[in-house]
Amino acid sequence: MSVVEIFQVVSAITAIVLILLQNRSSGAGGAFGGGGGSVDFLKQRRGIEKYLFVATVILVVIFAALSVLNLIL
Repeated sequence: MSVVEIFQVVSAITAIVLILLQNRSSGAGGAFGGGGGSVDFLKQRRGIEKYLFVATVILVVIFAALSVLNLIL
């Protein structure tokens, strides 16, 4: 296993954990998109929620870059 693959696995697992930590809407309605009609990505994020969101986006971008790099190498 190469170094790129190891970083790819670590970034994927970390991104999954960060996605699961984000608590948007609970219940079966929220699981299928019935979260109340508001557009979640336009709402103001504050505190730890903001940092979780930014960290998740950064990790997903890193994962995508590592995937492309792994494809090239």
